[in-house]
Amino acid sequence: MSMPRRKFIKNACIAFAAQTFFRGANSWAQSSDYDFYFTRLSYESGDWEVDERMPANVLNSLIEYTSLRVDIKERIIPLSDPAMLNAPFCYMAGHRLVQFSDAEAQNFKQYVENGGFVFVDDCNHDIDGMFAKTFEAQMRGLFGEDALQKIPNDHPIYSAFFTFDGPPRTSIELNGWGDDLVHNYLKAIIVNGKIAVLYSNKDLGCEWDYDFRNKRWLKEDNTKFAVNIVLYAMTA
Repeated sequence: MSMPRRKFIKNACIAFAAQTFFRGANSWAQSSDYDFYFTRLSYESGDWEVDERMPANVLNSLIEYTSLRVDIKERIIPLSDPAMLNAPFCYMAGHRLVQFSDAEAQNFKQYVENGGFVFVDDCNHDIDGMFAKTFEAQMRGLFGEDALQKIPNDHPIYSAFFTFDGPPRTSIELNGWGDDLVHNYLKAIIVNGKIAVLYSNKDLGCEWDYDFRNKRWLKEDNTKFAVNIVLYAMTA
């Protein structure tokens, strides 16, 4: 049985702090020092090390717009490592094959079913691309044929902090790559009425992959939707 996400996060912080105590001073800072930290999942089959500046940009926006105590360092952890089960929020992305090992599949399924939140972004912005086809096949294998469903554009994630009328367009979608379509929806796996896996074919990670100091050149800060995603993950 899954638990409310706030309780999950609290329990994860307690468990992680205990692990940190026993592992010694070289471990990550104790989670009790922060309300939020950004965890990127590495996985064996594909090119997970993408959008390198995106996490710092998103973390800067959380500091700028919210009162969350934010760890400014991205944390990278293998999906096969049980320590990922303690993270309040996970990010997974890539262009290439997604084929989970047994340990990766077990941890992904356990994390999702126990109240975790994973934001998965297709860097190809291509519904017929390698990442999309293989990631979606993994989700069908773990959660059932119809587990990934389009979410309506009035879903609470679009008003979790800022207000949107659906997923914002990305400049990446309009440059003629991939399937050359604007994806006017996001997909999700829902557990107990809440998004557990948020899935995008919009390449949001690349859209947010710039030095946060360059944000001043934008007419509108395009990372605001990232704030919504995190706030929804932390409070839903």
